[in-house]
Amino acid sequence: MKKVLFSIVGIVLLITTLYFLSIYYITYSEGYRAGELVKFSHKGIIFKTWEGEISQGVSEAQIFKFSVEQSEIEVIKDLQDLQGNDVKLTYKERFGTFPWLGDTKYFITKVQKTE
Repeated sequence: MKKVLFSIVGIVLLITTLYFLSIYYITYSEGYRAGELVKFSHKGIIFKTWEGEISQGVSEAQIFKFSVEQSEIEVIKDLQDLQGNDVKLTYKERFGTFPWLGDTKYFITKVQKTE
């Protein structure tokens, strides 16, 4: 009976670990978005995350929301300096996210100012 119980617990732990690792390390897509940086803030009650938005056009439907990981110090500094300017963002999209990483599945890895 104990062997069966330990086997079930081991399988559940293995599946859970693989799930969390795949969400964090496997990217669904990578790409670029360009627009005017209209919002960038550090928000949250329990988990403080960096969140932002760029406007890609006139309508509200053309807003791209993104997150920045806490470890991307240079990206955070660049986004703070470029508020209100046109930017090109390099991002990676994950299958999901965790509350301590950000609100969106899109994580910015590089920022460039555009003219």
